[in-house]
Amino acid sequence: MTRAERRTAESLLRLRLGQLIVNERYKRGDFKIPIHLALGHEAIAVAVDAAMGKDDKLVLSHRNVHYNLARTNGLRAELAEYYLQEDGLACGKSGSMNLANPGRNVLYTSSILGNNLAVGSGIALAERVSARDSVVFIVTGDGAMEEGSFYESLLLQRSNGLSVVTIIENNQWSLGSMIEERRAAIDVGKMAESLGASYTYLTGNDTFEYVAALSRIRDLAARQQTSVCVEVGLTTLGHRIMKTEDRPEGKFINYHAGAAPTMHLEHGPVIVESDEDPIHVLKEAVGARSFDGCVKKTMAFLNGEIT
Repeated sequence: MTRAERRTAESLLRLRLGQLIVNERYKRGDFKIPIHLALGHEAIAVAVDAAMGKDDKLVLSHRNVHYNLARTNGLRAELAEYYLQEDGLACGKSGSMNLANPGRNVLYTSSILGNNLAVGSGIALAERVSARDSVVFIVTGDGAMEEGSFYESLLLQRSNGLSVVTIIENNQWSLGSMIEERRAAIDVGKMAESLGASYTYLTGNDTFEYVAALSRIRDLAARQQTSVCVEVGLTTLGHRIMKTEDRPEGKFINYHAGAAPTMHLEHGPVIVESDEDPIHVLKEAVGARSFDGCVKKTMAFLNGEIT
């Protein structure tokens, strides 16, 4: 691996192992707040962090643990925030779902579905009026595409020549229901095309490819003062069985929030041996020896942070 590739690999592993540490403490009942883990979402968070320029801004949603970990480059401050401690990332006042980090250009995070789209567009408008050469990254999910603010924000961005990259994390689930079970398909590419915005679909969880793609997309948004929608096909790893009166045997649903009881730090960073797991993809790309070395170094770093 090159030095840059090693940094990317260690960043990816830091996000996975950091979340598994949080999950272990979640399982034992340490936290008084809800936390939405993002196991399986790490590749795009690493890519966004790598692509952001020094003046670029990041606006997040309720599932923000991976982006905040990427931007802080550590675990201690975020973990302290989850404990609502004064030395936390937001002095223990934001918890998880509204956790921002202005010092690292994470300006706003919202637990309200679709709310951050309008706020992020407003931030981009302020950047444009102030003649600042920056790009605003807005992260949302497939559920927020149903909100009117998704189209309205895209329209505002295009009408005012705003440099915005909207990241849509699409795991095909909405709480306990698959998207196809509850609504018609939404073609984001056609929606973007109708307003003259660019559209890219990413899949496969190859972090190195994502970093290169997001860097090109960021430069396009800045150079042409335009909006770009990036839809990312991913899997939120983990599951649970939901039992109801009509289905006492339970129904398999995708993991959404809270502790993931079937995930264990001691089992290592790879959760699924397929391209659904960005850590598996990384291991296949760099080889077992380099991968194991990165895991040991990253785990030692994280243990040093929290002990």
